[in-house]
Amino acid sequence: MSQTVDLARVCAAQLKLMAFDVDGVLTDGTLWFTSAGDETKGFSSADGHGLKMLREGGVELAIITGRSSRAVELRAQNIGIGHVHQGVEDKRAVLLELASRLGIAPAQCGYMGDDVVDLPVLRACGFSATVPEAEPLVKRHVQYVASRPAGRGAVREVCEYILAAQGRLDALLARYLA
Repeated sequence: MSQTVDLARVCAAQLKLMAFDVDGVLTDGTLWFTSAGDETKGFSSADGHGLKMLREGGVELAIITGRSSRAVELRAQNIGIGHVHQGVEDKRAVLLELASRLGIAPAQCGYMGDDVVDLPVLRACGFSATVPEAEPLVKRHVQYVASRPAGRGAVREVCEYILAAQGRLDALLARYLA
């Protein structure tokens, strides 16, 4: 195992707050608009279950995204994500303010993003992750690159990675094996 993987696991083990971008992370990045101008999004049920398990494992969840969409509000409610910040220009500032309000150190925060606009927040966290389709510069500046695609299991993979690093994954999965 490489030192990078070990460092990522050590950082993931300390997480108390994990935040996610939406377009290109929780979705495949495609923007769909109806003829009425409404934006729609498709979310993975596997990713949703991973997020629920991460929350059940004791990690606070947040969405911090540059766009605003009613679909994101509804998805966050469905999963139980209490911290939803949309239309954000400075994701780093929002994450650090949220962490401060929750009494969580930046080293105990994580973020999963996919584009260069996410670099400031990714670099401010203790744990950073991205998707395989991310911009090459982003991949060079994160600790973990998921093998599954955006909107199709990448978030689930990262959630399970964090839970495994914290020693909680097996206990959360045990109920399905009983």
